[in-house]
Amino acid sequence: MITIKKYAAIDIGSNAMRLLIANIVEQEGKETQFNKSSLVRVPIRLGQDAFTEGKISEDSKQRMVEAMKAYKLLMGVHKVERYTACATSAMREAKNGKKIVELIEKETGVKIDIIDGKKEAAIIAATDLHRFIKPENTYLFVDVGGGSTEFSLFDNGKIVASKSFKNGTVRLLNNMVDDSVWNDIEKWVKKATAPYDRVILIGSGGNINKLFKLSGKKQDLPLSYMYVNSQYQFLNKLTYEERISELGLNPDRADVIIHATRIYLNTMKWSGARNIFVPKIGLADGIVKAMYYGKI
Repeated sequence: MITIKKYAAIDIGSNAMRLLIANIVEQEGKETQFNKSSLVRVPIRLGQDAFTEGKISEDSKQRMVEAMKAYKLLMGVHKVERYTACATSAMREAKNGKKIVELIEKETGVKIDIIDGKKEAAIIAATDLHRFIKPENTYLFVDVGGGSTEFSLFDNGKIVASKSFKNGTVRLLNNMVDDSVWNDIEKWVKKATAPYDRVILIGSGGNINKLFKLSGKKQDLPLSYMYVNSQYQFLNKLTYEERISELGLNPDRADVIIHATRIYLNTMKWSGARNIFVPKIGLADGIVKAMYYGKI
């Protein structure tokens, strides 16, 4: 007999807000399945406000309220049993972040948790990684967002080190990441991976997902360092408009994808990783699983 539960996750990031609705399929004697039923993304780019002005603008605040009203309606139509909404870097740093959370709850009934970088990394790392992580290998999980990048090092199937840095695509777009941050990341990555002979990267985030899609590879195959480097050089040669017209990138993706690629590329270089797997998972996927397994 099969039992199907319907959960939802709302990820309020620095570049976009996402609503993931998932079907959780339980069958006796078989592993629980987590299947995406619907994914809605609204590119509000809260980080542009939070990182440059220190607060969320009135326009962005209103768009957030309207988006959350729409998400609430969609969850009702889908008959979602349970949901969790989490906000990350932009809302953490915005001076009016807590007031906006209170306003949204009052206007829509949706309660939002503003989580720190460590919890964000833990939730993402708890996603469906078992298909990629083998006990005999060492992996560095890298999630690049608009406001921050989260790192988790796995050895023997367990997290042995993790760190969050204020280096994300929206910050880079606004020239808000100085050399000291890059140096700190380089030192951390090199120190964390030094004891291991071979490290494999696992990449998470909308930009690496897009790079993978452009490669045309099958899902279980990795991208090589050479491929990521060649794509970085190629993207740099194109104008913003050409990335939209020739590659079919969304306007809010076309301006940040180069910055994200630079982070992944540098991490591969500093860790000595020759390949990066892209399992298409993120915070929203992690939230669903964390709810199901009683971790949040």
